[in-house]
Amino acid sequence: MRMTSKMAKRTGQDGLEVPGMDWGLLRNGVGTGVRLLRNELTDRIMAAYAPFSLRSGALSTMVLISANPGCSQSQIAREVAMDDSAMVAIIDELEERGLAMRSRSTADRRRNSLALTPEGEALMNEMIGCAMAVERPIRDALSEAELATLIALLRRAYAALVAEK
Repeated sequence: MRMTSKMAKRTGQDGLEVPGMDWGLLRNGVGTGVRLLRNELTDRIMAAYAPFSLRSGALSTMVLISANPGCSQSQIAREVAMDDSAMVAIIDELEERGLAMRSRSTADRRRNSLALTPEGEALMNEMIGCAMAVERPIRDALSEAELATLIALLRRAYAALVAEK
């Protein structure tokens, strides 16, 4: 965690006490807020996932495979905005550990279809528990409606940027 007990605190525009310095012209920057949140979450997630010894992106990959049986690694790579070669490395690792399997698509023989093994489903659920524990301070600080609004706004902001490409 980046914040220490010696870190300065200030009152934000919404009247809430927030850690750190005044960000001046960037205080209302979307990118600044998202980056700070992402950095803090990344540190905590990396620590929480360390015992699983999987590369970054493995949980998102397993969740997408589970929710979209028969999908391809190219589809997953596009969905998570990841390079195809990086996705191949994740899928290779999941397959080597017996967590996922590739099979030839019956609709298109040039493509592999992906599925999680029962071991992969079990590990994915264990990792989701860790993810929820990491997010707990955020979930506890927001009402159910605020959390739903936050998630909807983040998705809408992402969609706006992707649509612009």
